[in-house]
Amino acid sequence: MSMQKTDLQFVTDVVRAAATLMDRTGGFEVRDKGARENIVTSSDLAVQHWLTEQLRLRFPDIGFLCEEEDFSDIQGHEAVWVIDPIDGTANYARGNENCCISVALVKSGEPVLGVVYSPWRDELYTAEKGKGALLNGKPIHVSARPFEEGILFTALAVYRKDLSLTCSAIIHDLYMECNDIRRNGSAALELCHLASGFAELYFEIRLMPWDYAAAGLILTEAGGTLLSFDGNGPSPFKPSLVIGANCHASARRVLDTVRKHLPALPY
Repeated sequence: MSMQKTDLQFVTDVVRAAATLMDRTGGFEVRDKGARENIVTSSDLAVQHWLTEQLRLRFPDIGFLCEEEDFSDIQGHEAVWVIDPIDGTANYARGNENCCISVALVKSGEPVLGVVYSPWRDELYTAEKGKGALLNGKPIHVSARPFEEGILFTALAVYRKDLSLTCSAIIHDLYMECNDIRRNGSAALELCHLASGFAELYFEIRLMPWDYAAAGLILTEAGGTLLSFDGNGPSPFKPSLVIGANCHASARRVLDTVRKHLPALPY
């Protein structure tokens, strides 16, 4: 199976159409998924349903791995769509613009296409394997800043608060060596902002594949590096520790700091 330029255009058109289901007026329902920190809105479900329906009509042989409703259909499929209908749901529920739709195509275990769309910023990030990364149709590239001048995107594992002390120790050590830290509440957007050169470093102790599959490809196609705890790329199908950077040397430096505090993954 090969994806043609027209197919990427189809995916971006579907994602843009799905974004019309996101409501800035608060006209949606909100409920938790077993914890107050982990919520879903009726908009998440509407966006996911639209994306899966439209993509299945066009590409009936491709499976799905989606955040909501435990929707997983990956067995027996060489290619799988990995979808987060709204990354940054807590932001979305509060009217915060730091939220996005994330769609990746994973083929034989490797992301080959990624689309991340932030509708309230009108930022459309796209990438295809080996073809570079774009923001609203224009090429983007990571910055050339050294580690010491780097801005670090990071977080305290909101769904695993038992890991907060370990995260804090890692973040403290990185903070003492880099420029500053940021957090906007959407992993996909943060990785895309690395790809755009707005920051240089990224660390989260545990993310799900739909958080990083599309944005990770966008980052690497923009010249950056994406690693997990073992020094390879994070899994496209299971939770992973995620490190991003504008260059391999900086990514390895983050990884060395992580391993100083974390001898093994706690999950």
